[in-house]
Amino acid sequence: MVKFTADELRRIMDYKHNIRNMSVIAHVDHGKSTLTDSLVAAAGIIAQETAGDVRMTDTRADEAERGITIKSTGISLYYEMSDESLKSFKGDRHGNEYLINLIDSPGHVDFSSEVTAALRITDGALVVVDCIEGVCVQTETVLRQALGERIRPVLTVNKMDRCFLELQVDGEEAYQSFQRVIENANVIMATYEDPLLGDVQVYPEKGTVAFSAGLHGWAFTLTNFAKMYASKFGVDESKMMERLWGENFFDPATRKWTRKNTGSATCKRGFVKFCYEPIRDIINICMNDKKDELWPMLQKLNVTLKSDEKELMGKALMKRVMQCWLPASSALLEMMIFHLPSPHTAQRYRVENLYEGPLDDAYANAIRNCDPEGPLMLYVSKMIPASDKGRFFAFGRVFSGKVSTGLKVRIMGPNFVPGEKKDLYTKSVQRTVIWMGKKQETVEDVPCGNTVALVGLDQFITKNATLTNEKEVDAHPIRAMKFSVSPVVRVAVQCKVASDLPKLVEGFAR
Repeated sequence: MVKFTADELRRIMDYKHNIRNMSVIAHVDHGKSTLTDSLVAAAGIIAQETAGDVRMTDTRADEAERGITIKSTGISLYYEMSDESLKSFKGDRHGNEYLINLIDSPGHVDFSSEVTAALRITDGALVVVDCIEGVCVQTETVLRQALGERIRPVLTVNKMDRCFLELQVDGEEAYQSFQRVIENANVIMATYEDPLLGDVQVYPEKGTVAFSAGLHGWAFTLTNFAKMYASKFGVDESKMMERLWGENFFDPATRKWTRKNTGSATCKRGFVKFCYEPIRDIINICMNDKKDELWPMLQKLNVTLKSDEKELMGKALMKRVMQCWLPASSALLEMMIFHLPSPHTAQRYRVENLYEGPLDDAYANAIRNCDPEGPLMLYVSKMIPASDKGRFFAFGRVFSGKVSTGLKVRIMGPNFVPGEKKDLYTKSVQRTVIWMGKKQETVEDVPCGNTVALVGLDQFITKNATLTNEKEVDAHPIRAMKFSVSPVVRVAVQCKVASDLPKLVEGFAR
């Protein structure tokens, strides 16, 4: 059951502190679309049980058939957070409702332009890395693109279920493997660091790294376990978080923490003892159907299953238990809300990268302040084919002002030069739409800080463009995107009927 309506989405769009625009980026096959399902399920768009199998953001038939994302897909999700989960949140916020404009991007090197288009209109990125394969070639490419666009990253170490079910790795070895993945990602982030963004490296003990199993819909950050153990040990939550990562060892025999392994058989690293082993124990008990041992454990963890779920066996039982105990959506949402910037914060440091004109004019100031009352500045980053043949939605992001149905806009194409008429058009927007994966919701208007799809501009925009109000004749365009990778595959295409050549040329222009 969908937990929100288009009207609710539109209402939250005005709370610019409660919006997060984010892309999911990674190497091909590291689990982006599968992990995105957990977030879509938490918003009630698909059933929790099917999360991980549906791949909701793979909307095209060829994507479903090949099991690979080809085009970036946007989806707007509404969540109501609890007071408990937001109590340590220090930033500005307006109530407990959040709007996440999420774009799932492809990981294949041939589709890097789709990643660039997604990054331009988002402010944060969830970087997904397979815990076994580690940081790969394309992980570095997409991270470099993200940091070039001044996008703040958070990391999730995915496919953790492989450590327990497939490889049966012991705790210390798993820790070393995760540590290596995080270090490799941090090396790349440090290499392309931007002084205006500050430190973009990620640290598990600061809550900017999650550990997940997208296929089974569970994930955790060290915050989850720190909360659980802080009350048990009577220590501060932040102190407990620090002990759960790095060179911190605990010996249950002496009940003492040390900075070095004492060599005793019972002495284990904090992460292994308090995070890895409890998960391994529960997974083993579920997989071996030892239900008499499972129920008392779940009672201690305050996890309750429905009566029909108690009948499940093996992997199905394990998936359900883990989803109830450590739901992926909670861990990932908390990480996004706490550690990714709102449009109000991000546009302050992104404006120099975005705007081509003087950085002290009315348009730059409106972008910088994410001002809904300012002049319209909207960047279209890609054209999405509509179900009507030959028609396209213009998908982009409103950086300042408000775009509404019927508004007459000035379209500045990629070859537009201020003061000239070349690549400049004026046209009315027929419809403003919120993109929801496979379907679209029509709304009256969309304010700045949000992604939007527009109908009726496709004959003037081929790939990307800047839109502003009709009367704003002195506005400069938003900078065109830099595509970092040239295409790998080249194909020769010719017409069967020579007279169709103009149609072919028009098709390529799109």
